[in-house]
Amino acid sequence: MAKPLITVFTKPWTDPLPELADKLAGMGFEGVELAVRPGYQVVPENVASDLPKAVRLLEDHGLKTPSIAGEIDEATIEACGAAGVGIIRICAPIDLAKGYRASVDDYRRRFDALLPALERNNVAIGVQNHYGTMIGSAVGLAHLLDGYDPKQVCAVLDMGHCAVDGEPVAMAVDIARPHMNGLVNFKSACHLRANGPELEAEYAVHWTTHDHGGYNWRALVTELQRTGVAGTFCMPAEYSQQAGKHGQRMGDDVLPFLARDLAHLKALIAEIYA
Repeated sequence: MAKPLITVFTKPWTDPLPELADKLAGMGFEGVELAVRPGYQVVPENVASDLPKAVRLLEDHGLKTPSIAGEIDEATIEACGAAGVGIIRICAPIDLAKGYRASVDDYRRRFDALLPALERNNVAIGVQNHYGTMIGSAVGLAHLLDGYDPKQVCAVLDMGHCAVDGEPVAMAVDIARPHMNGLVNFKSACHLRANGPELEAEYAVHWTTHDHGGYNWRALVTELQRTGVAGTFCMPAEYSQQAGKHGQRMGDDVLPFLARDLAHLKALIAEIYA
C-alpha cells in the first residue's frame, strides 16, 4: 500500500505564499491544505483566478494541494477542478434555533444542489467532525453523509474531536470508513480545568501535541493502514495558548510543536506502512 501524503493546514500563516511554501517544504511537508478565506493568500472572491496560480506556485516548491478549506459554492468547485484540488473541507455547525434534524436536512439539500458541479469537476466536499455545536463525531458524519458517494461528499475524520466527544479510535474508523475519501486529520486535544478549585468545575478543550491528547496516534495510523486508508494525512497545526490563556497559537509560534508532531507521524508511517 502506498504511504500517505503528509500535508499541513495553512491556517496559522498569512505570510506571502512563496515564503510560506519555502518554510513548509523546508520542514519536510509534502503538501498543504490551503486556507481559502478572507485575509489569506487566496480569498474567496478571487478563487477562480488565484487558486490555480497558488497551486502551481506550491508545486514549484515541491508541495501538492490535495485539499483546501473554503466555501462550497460553484465558483470554488470550478476553481478546484481547474487547479486539480480534490477536496473542499468544511465543518458543519448545527443551528439550534432550527434543531439538529432540520440543520442536517439543510446541509443535505445544499449538497444535493452541488452534486452536478462536483461530478463535473471531479471534486468532493469533505465534512470534518468538530466538537461543540457541530457534527462532532464519526457517528454524526455517518448520519449526515448517508447515501452519498464519497467521491462527491465525504467524511474527513478528525480523531482529536472524536476523542473529546468520547469515541475510541477503532470504532470511529469503523463508522467513518465507508464515507471516507482518503483525507484524515491528525491533531490532538484534551480537557483542562478552566477555573480554580474553589469554584464549580469548568473544563475547556486544549489543543496539544500527540503525546498529551485524548487518543493514540499509533493506534489511529495502525487502524487506517489495516482498513486500507492511504490518501492524505493532514496536520491542522492547531495548538492552544498556555493553559489558562484563550486562543490558538498562530504563525511561527506553532513551529516547535508542529515539528515534533510531524517527526512522530513520519516515523509511524514509515513503520506501519512499510
